[in-house]
Amino acid sequence: MNTHSSATSSISWARSLKIRHFEYFLVLESSTTLSEAAARLHMTQSAMSHWLNDLEATTGVRLLVRGRGIKLTPAGEALRSLAVRVLGDVTRTHTELEWLSAGSVASIRVGSVTAGLAYLLPRAICAFQADHESVPVHITEGPFNQLLSQLEGRDLDIVVGSMDARAYAMGLRHELLFEDRIVVITGNHHPLVRRSNLSWADLVGYRWIMPAGKTLMRTRLDTVLLEHGGAGILPVIETASVVTVESVLRRTNYVAICSASLGKHMHHLGLVTALPLSTGFGPVGAVFRDGELQPLVREFLGALHRAAATADEEPIDGRVSGG
Repeated sequence: MNTHSSATSSISWARSLKIRHFEYFLVLESSTTLSEAAARLHMTQSAMSHWLNDLEATTGVRLLVRGRGIKLTPAGEALRSLAVRVLGDVTRTHTELEWLSAGSVASIRVGSVTAGLAYLLPRAICAFQADHESVPVHITEGPFNQLLSQLEGRDLDIVVGSMDARAYAMGLRHELLFEDRIVVITGNHHPLVRRSNLSWADLVGYRWIMPAGKTLMRTRLDTVLLEHGGAGILPVIETASVVTVESVLRRTNYVAICSASLGKHMHHLGLVTALPLSTGFGPVGAVFRDGELQPLVREFLGALHRAAATADEEPIDGRVSGG
C-alpha cells in the first residue's frame, strides 16, 4: 500500500462523520447526564445512548467514561477539540461567504482584555486600516479565559491580553507587546488627589471597587494591600466594567485599580485621577493559533507591535510610581 492509500485508510472513520455529529457531541459534553443531553437534543435517552454507541463504533474508541455523570475519556477530549475546531472553521467560512456575497472582503476578529483597548488597539487599528481600509476589524472584549476559548474555537483570530500560563497552552503561540502595571484611580474630587507622599497604607480606610476574585489583577491587589496593612479588605463593588468604575468614582470617594495603560488614558481624558501609586502587573501580549497566522492577521500583529513601541510610557504628570 502506498503512503497516500495508507493515510486515507487511517482517517476513514472521519469520512463517516457529519457536522451534526460534532454539534451533538458538544451538546453531550456540556451536559451533566445522558438524559439531559437527550432532552436538549429532543431525543429519547435510548436514542441518545444508541447514537453514542454508533459514534464510538465509528471512531473505534471509548469517548465517555461510563457512570452517573458525563466525563470524557482522553479520546473524547481529543474529539471535543476537533469538534470545536471544525465547527469554528465552518462558522468562520459561512461568515466570510456572506461578506464576499455582499461585496466585502475578509475581516480580522480580535479579542482583547481592557488593558489592550485603552490606546494599543485603537492605534493599531488606525495604522492597519491606513493600508487596508476595506478590511473590517471586529473587536470582542472579555475575560482572558473566555477569549482564549473563542480563539480555540476559531471565533477569533488573535487575542490581546495579560500573559500568564494560559498563553502557553498547546496549540497556541504568543508574542509580547509591552510591560503593564496596575495603578490606583479615584474621582477627580477625591481627598487623596491633594495629598503628597502617598502610600498604599493611605488607601486602607477607603471603600474599594475591585476586579473579580481570582483574577490576576485582584490577586496582585490583595497581595499589595496585605503588605501595607490592608488584610481582609473586601470590595463594595466587584466589576470588570470600566464604565461602571468611572461612573461610581465620579460620584463617590471610592478607590479602584486598573491597568496603568488604561488609567493613563482615562487620566488624560479627565475622567479619573491616576494616583502616583502602582505595582507591577506583567506583560501584555498577543496570542494566536500555532501555525495559523494568516497574512492579514500577521500584518495586524505588526501594527500592534508598532503601536506598543511608540506608546508614551512616562509616568503620569512625571510622578514616580510607588509600591
